[in-house]
Amino acid sequence: MKKIFLLCFLSLGVLFAQNSKDILIIHSYHKGYKWSDDISKVIEKNFLDKENIFVSSVYMDTKRVDSPEYLNTFYHYYQERFKHYTFDVVIAVDNSALAFVKEHYEELFSKKTPIVFVGINNFEPSLIEGIKNISGVVENVDIEKNIDLMISLQPNLDKILIINEKTITGDAVRKEIDAVSPKYESRIEIEHIDSMDMDEIASKTAGLSKNSAILWVLLFKDKTGRFFTYKDNLQQIRKITNTPIYGLWDFYLDYGIVGGFLTSATAQAEAACKIVEQILAGKDPSHVPIVQKSPNRYLFDYNELINHQIDPSPVLKNYEVINKPFSFYEEYKHYIWLFTAIFSAIVMIILFLMQNVRIRKQSEMALKNQLEFIKVLLDTIPNPIYFTNVEGKYIGSNMAFAKLYDQSKEEIIGKSVFDFFPKEWASERRKSDVELLAKKGSDTLELMLHIPKKRACLFTLSKAVYSNIDGSVGGIVCIMDDMTERVQQQQFLIQQSKLTEMGEMIAGVAHQWNEPLVELSAIMQDMEFCFNNGEMDRVKMKEFVRDAIIQIQYMSQTLKDFRNFLKPSTKKTLFCAKKALNEVLEIIGRQIFYAHIDLSVIYLKEDDSFPVYGFENEFKQVLINVINNAKIKLVKAHKGGKISIEVDREMFYTKIVISDDGGFIPEKIIGFIFDPYFTTNKNGTGLGLYMAKMIIEDKMGGSIRVQNRDVSTVEFTILVPNANKGNE
Repeated sequence: MKKIFLLCFLSLGVLFAQNSKDILIIHSYHKGYKWSDDISKVIEKNFLDKENIFVSSVYMDTKRVDSPEYLNTFYHYYQERFKHYTFDVVIAVDNSALAFVKEHYEELFSKKTPIVFVGINNFEPSLIEGIKNISGVVENVDIEKNIDLMISLQPNLDKILIINEKTITGDAVRKEIDAVSPKYESRIEIEHIDSMDMDEIASKTAGLSKNSAILWVLLFKDKTGRFFTYKDNLQQIRKITNTPIYGLWDFYLDYGIVGGFLTSATAQAEAACKIVEQILAGKDPSHVPIVQKSPNRYLFDYNELINHQIDPSPVLKNYEVINKPFSFYEEYKHYIWLFTAIFSAIVMIILFLMQNVRIRKQSEMALKNQLEFIKVLLDTIPNPIYFTNVEGKYIGSNMAFAKLYDQSKEEIIGKSVFDFFPKEWASERRKSDVELLAKKGSDTLELMLHIPKKRACLFTLSKAVYSNIDGSVGGIVCIMDDMTERVQQQQFLIQQSKLTEMGEMIAGVAHQWNEPLVELSAIMQDMEFCFNNGEMDRVKMKEFVRDAIIQIQYMSQTLKDFRNFLKPSTKKTLFCAKKALNEVLEIIGRQIFYAHIDLSVIYLKEDDSFPVYGFENEFKQVLINVINNAKIKLVKAHKGGKISIEVDREMFYTKIVISDDGGFIPEKIIGFIFDPYFTTNKNGTGLGLYMAKMIIEDKMGGSIRVQNRDVSTVEFTILVPNANKGNE
């Protein structure tokens, strides 16, 4: 059992060892140097808290000593210390460390060991030549942005003193300063010093005017070789002068600089950690892009800003300030704003709910008033109105509908058409309603309703499908219009109009009978003459009888046409306009002839049948009314004249154009000639053209219009359907 336990323990140890990750940080400078310490803190914070990741650090201390002998000694020290270690990632901090790694890469590391550099100044591809598995973060100071910032914060600035040192980093910064200085030489004086001892620097800064500023680059050694810490030298100068001091690195903050667009050790380390995380996750370092733009940011010291009365807020939008005194608002402003936002939101919600309740109460009251108004309105309307649900049950009606069935509105609710009419008839109505619900449309139809204990009535039903708020079909609403008396009145007016024309037509019949009667008289005289002379035989007798019968049949046909005209049509049929017009001219043609009026009829399509779908006798009456109207006007205007009739067939309509040259109709009355009882004829009734419009437009679904074609010609255009469109 002990052997098994030991074997499991060893297996777990091997597995743990295989899964662990080792990171080595090689610092160019020494422990205690703030730049290096800040980078270490960020890296350790990111990785030490994670399981199976170990971080080791070594310091080259090149700020204080960087001779070849020392670097060679450091190489042997490294070789001996880590000869039994293999690192998963090596982080080279600053240029000296990267140069050391490049020089001894093959001797100290595996060729596959990933290298991540950070804080590298004046980066060039030659700095990493020969290392394939490498990526990192470039460090750049931005001299131009810092000078622009100094000019913006101090509008009266006339001189900038730049304090630097003679090192690799200092020389690199000097090149950038020399590159941008010409841009400012006409505006301010820029003086660069990098070869003075501390006493000379102190004397130089003490003599600066109030419109000057210092740009602190680096000063770890003066020209005598005297070494300073990063804070001692700056604090020494800060005590001598009250001139604002700006910097390029964030580790000088809190030791005398106002601030600036600073290269941040923290930002550099954070960017490097992201690269290391990708490598540890298995990504090839050569495929991780090098961060070429240094992650610099605007940082300031609150105490120095107050001391020099500098306010960056008008110049910058995004910046950070350290050493700000405790402010409850500044410390907890996110919570304050969150609380304020939540409180404001709650207040707004409460106000919204209160307003919503008030609006709902107003809406409920308005809805009740509206419903009461609609109820009164519906009960006031004389037309029966009802509405049903999708099952065909009545769910509401007005008083007129309930009265129609001799019931109350409450008794109507819940019933259906089957409760009032025979099952077969009710089934047809229900079937049509179901089809209408499926189409979600509207429909108009005429129905003869035989309500028990009441006379049959003709109703026009206008139905429409209504929807619920959720979009579902609610049912059907129907408005009923009692057409019984109206139809009877229209029929009466039609017959009255016919009777008005009877005088003219009787005269026509008399004219038509005149010749047959003369012919019959002559036949009788010939018969008597032949009989007296003994010439009458069977053949002669048959001839006389035949001729007499022809004249009698002609007179009989005239009476038949007259009788047909007086008889109203009961339903629409398909008939020929040419035949109808010929029959009309048989009745009134002789009157026109005896009035010395030239009548011409032109059929624009000789082989066409010119079909009309409608009421044949009523259509004939329209033709008689319009032609007689033209005849009366021509007789009244002068002797003779001309009436032209053109018949044509279009796609959906048959077209009849009737024109006369009896003079134009004045514009002030042409719009009224179809109105009932409007007439310019002393003995006229004013019903002829009104009935013509009612028959053509209301009963047959066509149109009739009038216009002055020129100063002497008036034209009536009649369009009537030439087929049943399926609406009947």
